[in-house]
Amino acid sequence: MTTDFDSEAAGAAGVEVKPVAGHIGAEIEGVDLAAGLDDAQVAAIRAAVLRWKVVFFRGQRLDHAGHVAFARRFGEPVVPRGRGSASPADFPEIETTADRLELGGRFGMEHDEWLQRRRHTLLRGWHCDHGARIDPPAATILRAETVPPYGGDTTWSNLAAAYAGLSAPVRDFVDRLRAEHRLGVGYQPRPGEDAYVRHLLDHQVAALHPLVRVHPETGERILYVNGYYVEQIADVSRAESRALLDLLLEQAVRPEYTVRFRWEPGSVAFWDNRATIHLAPGDNAHLGFPRTMHRVMLAGDVPVGVDGKPSEPITGTEPGRW
Repeated sequence: MTTDFDSEAAGAAGVEVKPVAGHIGAEIEGVDLAAGLDDAQVAAIRAAVLRWKVVFFRGQRLDHAGHVAFARRFGEPVVPRGRGSASPADFPEIETTADRLELGGRFGMEHDEWLQRRRHTLLRGWHCDHGARIDPPAATILRAETVPPYGGDTTWSNLAAAYAGLSAPVRDFVDRLRAEHRLGVGYQPRPGEDAYVRHLLDHQVAALHPLVRVHPETGERILYVNGYYVEQIADVSRAESRALLDLLLEQAVRPEYTVRFRWEPGSVAFWDNRATIHLAPGDNAHLGFPRTMHRVMLAGDVPVGVDGKPSEPITGTEPGRW
């Protein structure tokens, strides 16, 4: 396992990495992402992401083209289907978060109602990006265009630290388990006809992932749980599954494993989607301030468990196909 960060190498590349929390998160200074990066800077940033799980850049001047170009230095951007009208037509790799405001209206309800039905528990909002896929994205790069004057922060949690914080008997137990991740499992249907339920049934995505995955680059063991996609731990009863998931989710989001970031226009967050979950803000919708963010995701691999066995597809997902 190699998670050591070489600060001397980063300094030689002109990259200054400033950790901001004990287990996760660092701000990176000394680079202009719009100007392009040399190989030493790319290596330093990659190492910082692996070590700190999420890194932050402030005061950047990236446009859509620069955002995609920056992402390509670290992997292959995916081209997601089903983008909304707010996403830039000329850059299919970019999703704009304002798209989500369209979803409630598309399914016959106000956005607030749609959001409440999607997230009906305190832990339900915690997620990795596209975790129900057989090959979830390896990383996400999120850029802030317009943010509210207050509120709208995002929080991330380090799932490697969460796993390491479990007792040895519990680690040994969960190492052997797998869980079903499925799109829409937390949604509470409206009484009677529900267009969103029909949409979910017509577009099912599900995979059986190890409950503990081995990180393909660092070798760390990752407590691979989240509140949004995990439906059921396999080979245990539903009652046992619920109790285990509650325990593991509470472990995953303990405050000491988290970092919270205050966005500014021009801020960029780059996180390892294999080793983190994050919580989108829920404290600014009532304020009426615009919040426009742009996301590029990098293609990922199929998770592998401690036993060396990869995840198994259930429905609606094939590696590399979006």
